[in-house]
Amino acid sequence: MDGEGTHNVPLRARHRSTVGEFTSGSSHWIVEGNYPAVLPDVWAAADTVIWMSPSRAENMLAIVGRTMRRALTREVLWNGNRESLRNLWRLDDPEESVIAWAWTRHRSYQQRFAAAMSDPANAHLRFLRLDSRRAASEWLREL
Repeated sequence: MDGEGTHNVPLRARHRSTVGEFTSGSSHWIVEGNYPAVLPDVWAAADTVIWMSPSRAENMLAIVGRTMRRALTREVLWNGNRESLRNLWRLDDPEESVIAWAWTRHRSYQQRFAAAMSDPANAHLRFLRLDSRRAASEWLREL
Protein backbone atom coordinates (compact mmCIF):
# COMPACT_ATOMS: atom_id res chain seq x y z
CA MET A 1 0.00 0.00 0.00
CA ASP A 2 1.38 3.40 -0.88
CA GLY A 3 1.34 6.32 1.51
CA GLU A 4 -1.63 8.01 -0.12
CA GLY A 5 -3.76 4.93 -0.53
CA THR A 6 -4.13 5.39 -4.30
CA HIS A 7 -3.32 1.79 -5.17
CA ASN A 8 -7.03 0.91 -5.33
CA VAL A 9 -7.88 3.81 -7.63
CA PRO A 10 -7.76 2.77 -11.30
CA LEU A 11 -4.90 4.31 -13.25
CA ARG A 12 -7.25 6.12 -15.65
CA ALA A 13 -9.07 7.81 -12.74
CA ARG A 14 -5.78 8.85 -11.14
CA HIS A 15 -4.59 10.21 -14.49
CA ARG A 16 -7.78 12.23 -14.96
CA SER A 17 -7.48 13.53 -11.40
CA THR A 18 -3.85 14.56 -11.88
CA VAL A 19 -4.60 16.32 -15.16
CA GLY A 20 -7.63 18.04 -13.63
CA GLU A 21 -5.60 19.32 -10.70
CA PHE A 22 -2.91 20.60 -13.04
CA THR A 23 -5.22 22.40 -15.46
CA SER A 24 -7.26 23.99 -12.69
CA GLY A 25 -4.19 24.98 -10.68
CA SER A 26 -2.40 26.95 -13.39
CA SER A 27 -3.54 29.63 -15.79
CA HIS A 28 -0.92 28.79 -18.43
CA TRP A 29 -0.24 25.26 -19.63
CA ILE A 30 0.27 23.17 -22.75
CA VAL A 31 -0.82 19.57 -23.21
CA GLU A 32 0.46 17.52 -26.14
CA GLY A 33 -1.14 14.39 -27.45
CA ASN A 34 -4.42 12.57 -27.80
CA TYR A 35 -5.28 10.96 -24.51
CA PRO A 36 -8.95 10.07 -24.89
CA ALA A 37 -9.42 9.54 -21.16
CA VAL A 38 -8.60 13.18 -20.38
CA LEU A 39 -9.27 15.00 -23.64
CA PRO A 40 -12.77 16.26 -22.68
CA ASP A 41 -11.41 17.56 -19.37
CA VAL A 42 -8.42 19.24 -20.99
CA TRP A 43 -10.50 20.85 -23.71
CA ALA A 44 -13.08 22.06 -21.19
CA ALA A 45 -10.30 23.95 -19.38
CA ALA A 46 -8.43 25.08 -22.52
CA ASP A 47 -8.84 28.19 -24.62
CA THR A 48 -6.91 27.08 -27.72
CA VAL A 49 -6.34 23.81 -29.58
CA ILE A 50 -3.44 23.69 -32.01
CA TRP A 51 -4.09 20.89 -34.45
CA MET A 52 -1.08 19.57 -36.30
CA SER A 53 -2.80 18.22 -39.40
CA PRO A 54 -0.22 17.23 -42.03
CA SER A 55 -1.18 15.33 -45.15
CA ARG A 56 -0.96 11.56 -44.94
CA ALA A 57 2.14 11.66 -47.20
CA GLU A 58 3.97 14.19 -45.01
CA ASN A 59 2.95 12.34 -41.87
CA MET A 60 4.08 8.95 -43.17
CA LEU A 61 7.41 10.31 -44.41
CA ALA A 62 8.14 11.66 -40.93
CA ILE A 63 7.01 8.50 -39.13
CA VAL A 64 8.90 6.08 -41.36
CA GLY A 65 12.05 8.21 -41.15
CA ARG A 66 11.79 8.58 -37.38
CA THR A 67 11.10 4.86 -36.92
CA MET A 68 14.10 3.90 -39.05
CA ARG A 69 16.40 6.27 -37.17
CA ARG A 70 15.21 5.09 -33.77
CA ALA A 71 15.45 1.41 -34.71
CA LEU A 72 18.92 1.72 -36.21
CA THR A 73 20.35 3.80 -33.34
CA ARG A 74 18.48 1.77 -30.68
CA GLU A 75 17.36 5.08 -29.17
CA VAL A 76 15.78 4.62 -25.75
CA LEU A 77 12.24 5.96 -25.64
CA TRP A 78 9.78 6.18 -22.73
CA ASN A 79 9.88 3.46 -20.09
CA GLY A 80 13.02 2.00 -21.65
CA ASN A 81 11.20 1.07 -24.88
CA ARG A 82 12.98 0.98 -28.21
CA GLU A 83 11.67 0.99 -31.78
CA SER A 84 12.11 -2.28 -33.60
CA LEU A 85 13.05 -2.81 -37.22
CA ARG A 86 10.03 -5.15 -37.17
CA ASN A 87 7.91 -1.96 -37.39
CA LEU A 88 9.15 -1.53 -40.94
CA TRP A 89 7.61 -4.77 -42.16
CA ARG A 90 4.82 -5.54 -39.64
CA LEU A 91 2.45 -3.32 -41.59
CA ASP A 92 -0.41 -5.78 -41.20
CA ASP A 93 -0.88 -5.07 -37.48
CA PRO A 94 -1.53 -1.49 -36.31
CA GLU A 95 -1.28 -2.65 -32.68
CA GLU A 96 2.33 -3.74 -33.27
CA SER A 97 3.61 -1.19 -35.80
CA VAL A 98 3.56 2.57 -35.32
CA ILE A 99 3.77 2.89 -39.09
CA ALA A 100 0.66 0.79 -39.63
CA TRP A 101 -1.07 2.63 -36.80
CA ALA A 102 -0.37 6.02 -38.39
CA TRP A 103 -1.52 4.84 -41.82
CA THR A 104 -4.77 3.31 -40.61
CA ARG A 105 -5.66 6.08 -38.14
CA HIS A 106 -4.85 9.16 -40.21
CA ARG A 107 -8.32 9.62 -41.69
CA SER A 108 -10.12 8.96 -38.39
CA TYR A 109 -8.02 11.60 -36.60
CA GLN A 110 -8.71 14.09 -39.38
CA GLN A 111 -12.43 13.39 -39.08
CA ARG A 112 -12.39 13.48 -35.28
CA PHE A 113 -10.73 16.89 -35.10
CA ALA A 114 -12.85 18.33 -37.90
CA ALA A 115 -15.96 17.23 -35.99
CA ALA A 116 -14.58 18.68 -32.75
CA MET A 117 -14.10 22.06 -34.43
CA SER A 118 -17.80 22.25 -35.24
CA ASP A 119 -19.06 20.74 -31.97
CA PRO A 120 -21.01 23.35 -29.95
CA ALA A 121 -19.43 21.94 -26.76
CA ASN A 122 -16.13 23.33 -28.05
CA ALA A 123 -17.44 26.79 -28.99
CA HIS A 124 -15.21 28.33 -26.30
CA LEU A 125 -12.08 27.01 -28.04
CA ARG A 126 -9.98 28.68 -30.69
CA PHE A 127 -8.83 26.00 -33.14
CA LEU A 128 -5.63 26.61 -35.03
CA ARG A 129 -5.15 24.01 -37.76
CA LEU A 130 -1.60 23.73 -39.10
CA ASP A 131 -1.66 21.51 -42.17
CA SER A 132 2.10 21.08 -42.69
CA ARG A 133 5.48 21.46 -41.02
CA ARG A 134 5.94 24.57 -43.14
CA ALA A 135 2.71 26.07 -41.81
CA ALA A 136 3.82 25.29 -38.24
CA SER A 137 7.22 26.90 -38.83
CA GLU A 138 5.62 30.01 -40.31
CA TRP A 139 3.21 30.29 -37.39
CA LEU A 140 6.06 29.93 -34.87
CA ARG A 141 8.08 32.63 -36.65
CA GLU A 142 5.13 34.99 -36.33
CA LEU A 143 4.87 34.57 -32.56
